[in-house]
Amino acid sequence: MTTISANLQAVLARISEAARNCGRSPDEIRLLAVSKTWPVSCVLEAVRAGQKAFGENYVQEGVNKVREAAMPNLEWHFIGPLQSNKTRSVAETFQWVHSVDRIKIAERLSQQRPDCLPPLQVCLQVNISKENTKSGMSVEEVAALARQVAHLPRLTLRGLMTIPAPSSGFEQQLLPFRRLRELFEQLNREGLALDTLSMGMSNDIEAAIAEGATLVRVGTAIFGERN
Repeated sequence: MTTISANLQAVLARISEAARNCGRSPDEIRLLAVSKTWPVSCVLEAVRAGQKAFGENYVQEGVNKVREAAMPNLEWHFIGPLQSNKTRSVAETFQWVHSVDRIKIAERLSQQRPDCLPPLQVCLQVNISKENTKSGMSVEEVAALARQVAHLPRLTLRGLMTIPAPSSGFEQQLLPFRRLRELFEQLNREGLALDTLSMGMSNDIEAAIAEGATLVRVGTAIFGERN
């Protein structure tokens, strides 16, 4: 078993244990392998170990990797900050975008999504910890943007994403994820049919799962430390 394969199995075991510990089914939680900065050979190694969904943060790197991998059964998620001059490449290449945080980006993705492709699946990125250095909108802005995005053609609004400020203690890790889950539940009560909470990374997937994550984004624990 290769290192990536062994790491992948260890992460899946963590997800299963975390789910069982809070009375959830592991089948409710999807693993997104964050392959940014890693060569396509590492992606293919993970594919051979059974992984199908991959996340990329940088547009050109991600586009190149999708082309190099050239496997129709893979699912590619764009999870990094997105500038308006890069939306076309993302709209034409990826199946998911997790980092929509303003209407201009959503409108461009909608306009530029080719008719021959299924609708682009999108999440709104929320800056839940109010960090100046992080992308994402404030909690107060989410409901209005969600209603706008839900009506755009060629897009399907799936849910919310966040990258909270790092925190070491489990109880402290729970708090921002709880705030996002409560916002998610509020939007569903208001009539938006959301099903995706994209939250939790290598160091905090247990806390994210305890608060309802349906998709966790893991890079380091699968591929190793980046240079």
